[in-house]
Amino acid sequence: MTDALHSTRPTFRPIMWGLLVGAIQAASPVAVRWLEPATLHALYIAFIAAVYIGFAVADGRTKVIVVESTMAAAFFVLAAVGVTGSAWLLIAGYAAHGVKDLWQHRTKFVAGTRWWPPFCATVDFLVAAILALEVAYGMSFH
Repeated sequence: MTDALHSTRPTFRPIMWGLLVGAIQAASPVAVRWLEPATLHALYIAFIAAVYIGFAVADGRTKVIVVESTMAAAFFVLAAVGVTGSAWLLIAGYAAHGVKDLWQHRTKFVAGTRWWPPFCATVDFLVAAILALEVAYGMSFH
């Protein structure tokens, strides 16, 4: 196997896909008008955190399953509070998940997720930045 397969450096392709998906995700409240933006973003945060439970189960180690399930539960609670709380909670959720993705990419804590952490971190940080700008300019999420 080559060193590129085991590198902690993110590759270009997952980052480019992350930018595209992040832009779509940030703009999606315009298309999903029947949900408040806070609710939609809370669903996204819970979903992206739960994806790691699937990766943990695929990894198969008990410690990984417990840690990832606990992290997903914490992000779920943060997202749930963000539905009726401050939009900054949702921004914090995205940003914290991006940091978790960078940690995951660096440590390779969950086996078999080579491309996912840089992709997901890109989505998380882009959406957090866009939402922060929207809140700063007075947009309401409720």
